[in-house]
Order: sequence, then C-alpha cells, then structure tokens
Amino acid sequence: MSQTDINKVVLAYSGGLDTSIIAQWLQDEYHCEVVTFTADIGQGEEVEPARAKAEAMGIKEIYIEDLCEEYARDYVFPMFRANAVYEGEYLLGTSIARPLIAKRLVEIANQTGADAVSHGATGKGNDQVRFELGAYALKPDVKIIAPWREWDLNSREKLMAYAAQHNIAIEQKRGKKSPYSMDANLLHISYEGDILEDPWAEPEADMWRWTVSPEQAPDQACYLELTYKAGDIVAINGQAMSPAEVMRYLNKVGGENGVGRDDIVENRYVGMKSRGCYETPAGTVMLKAHRAIESITLDREVAHLKDELMPRYATLIYNGYWWSPEREMMQVMIDASQQQVNGVVRIKLYKGNVIVVGRQSQSDSLFDANIATFEDDAGSYNQQDAEGFIKLNALRLRIAAKKL
Repeated sequence: MSQTDINKVVLAYSGGLDTSIIAQWLQDEYHCEVVTFTADIGQGEEVEPARAKAEAMGIKEIYIEDLCEEYARDYVFPMFRANAVYEGEYLLGTSIARPLIAKRLVEIANQTGADAVSHGATGKGNDQVRFELGAYALKPDVKIIAPWREWDLNSREKLMAYAAQHNIAIEQKRGKKSPYSMDANLLHISYEGDILEDPWAEPEADMWRWTVSPEQAPDQACYLELTYKAGDIVAINGQAMSPAEVMRYLNKVGGENGVGRDDIVENRYVGMKSRGCYETPAGTVMLKAHRAIESITLDREVAHLKDELMPRYATLIYNGYWWSPEREMMQVMIDASQQQVNGVVRIKLYKGNVIVVGRQSQSDSLFDANIATFEDDAGSYNQQDAEGFIKLNALRLRIAAKKL
C-alpha cells in the first residue's frame, strides 16, 4: 500500500504506550490525519484520559464510547447460549471483544471518510487476525495499517526512546509495575509474559486482580438464583438486570468467592503455543448455570447436537470469524434452540467452586418426576419395553460376534 494513498486513518486507541506511539508514528510516516477510537467495554479503567493524550498529539477527531451493554448483549450473551469454550478451557474473553471493536472501527471510518483503519496488535498474536478479518468482512476494500508489522520499534527500549523523542507522555505507575501483558473487559482479564512464558512456573500470588485465592475465600457459601429467559440471564435473586449489570454483579460476587481463575496453554491461530492466565468470574458462573437450565429444558438430541457444534463455534470466535457466514448460520440454530430455555438455576459459590444445587422451569421443563422416579411410577413407564429396545440395539453386535 502506498503511503501517499492514505489521508486519514481510524486507530483503535487505548491511550497506553503502544497505541500512543502508533498515533504519532502514523502522522510521521504516513503524513495523514489520525482519528482515535477508544472503546469502554468494561476494562475497569478510566478511558476519558485517552482524550487528553490524543489531543496532546494533535488529534482532532476523538471517539470515546461506552459499549458495555452492546458488548454484553450482542456478543457475550449469544456466545454463552452456545456454551462456547475453546480447547476445553478458554472462555474466549479477549476473542469475543474484537468483533465489536472491528465493527466500530469500520463504522467510524465510513462516518469520517477515512482511507484506512489501524490497530496495535503485534505480528505474533491472534488479535491482528481478529481485527482484520472483522474489518474485511464488514468493509471488503478497507485498507489496514498494522504498525507492528511495518516498523522497527520492536523492543520496549526503542518504544520508550521514540516516546521521549516525540514528547509522548508515558504514565509512570507508582509501586510495583506489572510485568505482564494484560487485557481486560467485562468478561475477563488476561495475563501473559514474564514468568508465565515458562509453563512450569506457578503464577505469582499478587498477579491476580479480580479474584481472591480459593484458600482466602469466605468460609460461608454464597447462594444465587439466576433467572433465564430464552437462554439469557435476565435477573439475579429476583432483581431484573441488563446483560452488562449481570456480568458486573457476577464478576464481583464470583471474584469474592475465588471463582474464575484459569491457567492455560493454548494453540494460537498463527501457529504457536501460548501460556496465559485468566480471571473470568462471571463467565465461569454463566457457563455452569446455563448448562444446568438446558439440562431440564432441551431435548436430548438438540442438546447433543449443540455439544457437537460447540467446538467448531468456539474455534470460529477464537480465530476471528465472528462475522463469517458459517458463524451467523450456527447462531441462528443456537438461538432457535434457546426459545424454551427458561427458568431458574440455584447455584452455590464456595472457595473457587460453582456448584449447581437446583434448577426449575415452570413452563418448559422436560423433566418428568413420574417417569424418572425409582418409586412406583403408576404405569407411566413400562419397564418391560426396555427388553425389546435392548435386543434391537444389540442386533448388529450379536451378528458381528457370530462371525468371530
């Protein structure tokens, strides 16, 4: 791409070191106007200071948006209807945030007449793929500038020198500086780098920010009742809540009870293995409770089909294909399965554990105590029917056995 073709760029801007340098670098190298976009998706840090930092670099068009409800409602909740888990453990906290940011980048580019969009993802990670696949899906001819694949500022020392040369303000944190690369939003906070690059090394106790250790969690269990409508939590303990409110509440209560820590080595889409630690209190509760309400409201074959599709669905999100036709097709089927997923799940949080202790659905439960009982079933189920059922299903096995 010719630098002379670029007059205006929309940058996904956090206000941190990397994206602040990128904002200046784009102006220096491409001689273009930069528009910054900062998304509040529940990262727990004030985003408004990003405005002052952008203004200090001469940025005229600055977008700072609270997207928490949209993120929870249109991305996280649909994903949890599918019970999506990548490689059996990862609840996709970073992955599911990227489609929304990509969408707003493209929308702002269209609104401002920008020629390109830009991001601060490195050339080693998954996020570059997620941002760019999303942008291309929504704006096929979009131009994308990925500075980490172009510049030679490939060390912290070079970045700091560039910042000093251009008078870019760098926040000086007091006390112990975190050695980890972190990403946070309503669904999770992740940690990578430093000692975590050794998969044998145990994470430092003071690394964790959202959760107490299970050993230090309260000795008294915490009970919650989660009300579901069409597969989504709509109330907790009888109190109606929006999707973002649900997640904030579960993050708080789950974190207080040591729920949601995970230490994973995952396979990145770009080919390498990567070790990361995650805190996902709300997501851990949501997954356990959703499967509980589905256990009494979903037909057996529907439930099993969903479980077969889930790994594919989760991989699509992990790899950045949220806006793909196959994910959208699967979402229609998943959402259709949730129409009868209504009721209440009672859970107990205790020292890092999420324990289901009750589930009920007044209108949609398929659990029939008269049939399932070990007591007198009053003719609801004829046990003699099982003999023919077993013999028919054993027929092919018996035929094969006779050939041995």
